[in-house]
Amino acid sequence: MLEDKLLVWRLKRGSRPALQRIYEKYKNDLLGLAITLAHDRATAEDAVHDVFVSLFEYADKLQLRDNLKGYLSSCVANRLRNIYKSKPKQTLPLDEANVAGPALPGPDCLAMEAEKIERIRRALAQLPYAQREVLILHLHSGLRFKAIAASQGVSINTIQSRYRYGLDKLRILLNGEVKT
Repeated sequence: MLEDKLLVWRLKRGSRPALQRIYEKYKNDLLGLAITLAHDRATAEDAVHDVFVSLFEYADKLQLRDNLKGYLSSCVANRLRNIYKSKPKQTLPLDEANVAGPALPGPDCLAMEAEKIERIRRALAQLPYAQREVLILHLHSGLRFKAIAASQGVSINTIQSRYRYGLDKLRILLNGEVKT
């Protein structure tokens, strides 16, 4: 947290090494978040890179109130939401969705664990985007409902409802295997 404040301070003064450190520190988490939300690696990478370009361009206007990771996670989610608003709505069959998750370590990885991960990915892919976004921002990025609501410009009750409906649908899709 202290390192992030120092990096933001340096970034505001035009430090490219500070931007590079922020990028190295958070790129994997942000890319994982973006891939989970977008179900497309290329779109996810574009969104993450757009966020870092904007971060550098508008660093002097940056007023960080919460943690940097949470702020960047909200920026990635907002960027993806804007991308999808400008595209016509389309869905992919589940077997064609380019859903990425944690890399499996190799042959000694248990087949059952891989199957569970795949089931969760497929279930997440079936959720409406708004519910999936709230679940991922809250569970993966650790953002509080209040921060998610503020970043989306909706009430905290709306965010809590999306979270609850998303969990309920995941329970149904996973036959009660997801516990809150």
